[in-house]
Amino acid sequence: MATVKLNDQLALSISVTDRARSAEWYSTHLGFEETVSIDEAGWTELKTTVPGVTLGLGDTDEASPGNCVPVFGVSDINEARSSLEKHSVKFDGDTITMEGMVSIATFFDPDGNAMMLAEDLTVSN
Repeated sequence: MATVKLNDQLALSISVTDRARSAEWYSTHLGFEETVSIDEAGWTELKTTVPGVTLGLGDTDEASPGNCVPVFGVSDINEARSSLEKHSVKFDGDTITMEGMVSIATFFDPDGNAMMLAEDLTVSN
């Protein structure tokens, strides 16, 4: 059975009601460093103290504790998605691309837990 080739990046994505407040909280209490904040996308990213692991904060209107979504870095999202789809892994819609930034695709494990694949478009592979 073929497996998806993951790179050494892992982002944990959570929904928050106030990205600035949450980013400050994670910086103050856990030592995370804000690296990206894109208001148009409702997204803030923080570098954690664990190599290769980032925390993404996404806008939401209502808090929903326990909403963490692991985001696995891949060097070719189309290849990774195709490999999973060949094994009947279900995806939530199309791959979304923010030109010059990132391509993402949400998929589900057998219990319906959401996960994502992400290809960083800011670096050459």
